[in-house]
Amino acid sequence: MTADGIITAIIIGAIIGALGRLVLPGRQSIPIWLTVLVGIGAALLGTVVANAMGVKTTPGIDWIELFIQIVLAAVGVAIVSGVGGRRRVS
Repeated sequence: MTADGIITAIIIGAIIGALGRLVLPGRQSIPIWLTVLVGIGAALLGTVVANAMGVKTTPGIDWIELFIQIVLAAVGVAIVSGVGGRRRVS
C-alpha cells in the first residue's frame, strides 16, 4: 500500500465514519479518531461484502457499496459507543 492509498483510506474512512455517526439517533460519546477508525474498517469491510454480493465496480458512483459501508459504519459506531462510551449514573 502506498502513501496515497493510506491517505485515501483515512479520508474515505473519516467520511464513512461521519456518515455512519450521522444516521444514528442520539449522541455518541466516542472520540473522532475512533469514529475514523470505525469508518476505515467499515469502508474496507463494505467493499469486501459488496464484492461477495457480486456488486463489483460499476461506472459512476457505487451506490450499493456506499450504502453497505455507511450501514456498517453506523453499526460499528453504535457498538463502540455502547461498549466504550461514557455511562451516566442516574
